[in-house]
Amino acid sequence: MGRLREIVFESRSAPALARFWAAALDGYAVRAYDQAEIDRLAALGLTPETDPTVMVDGPGPSLCFQQVPTRDYTNNRVHLDIAVADRAGEVRRLLALGAEVQREADDYTVMLDPEGNQLCVVESRTG
Repeated sequence: MGRLREIVFESRSAPALARFWAAALDGYAVRAYDQAEIDRLAALGLTPETDPTVMVDGPGPSLCFQQVPTRDYTNNRVHLDIAVADRAGEVRRLLALGAEVQREADDYTVMLDPEGNQLCVVESRTG
């Protein structure tokens, strides 16, 4: 039986989308580039800002952003639910990061990240 290793997003700009999700999720950050990785990218004519594969690590599964410049599908390839104590406040925060509201429901808000991937912001429930 397999175990979840990471969640992979196809994206037009892996570095930009990785930064969005690192800022959107509590405890997550773009994986630091060590000198060996910077040297490997340089040998390919790339930098961390043009890296076609960027990792984001945190307390849960790692997120992997792979650049797919020809991405033309309209269906969502990944969907995350984010549980929060203050849904309205979190929606405002994500809007400031570049997300947009797709629709509101009683228990959740459907949003789109900067590249159109859906995510839901849901109230945390206690008890």
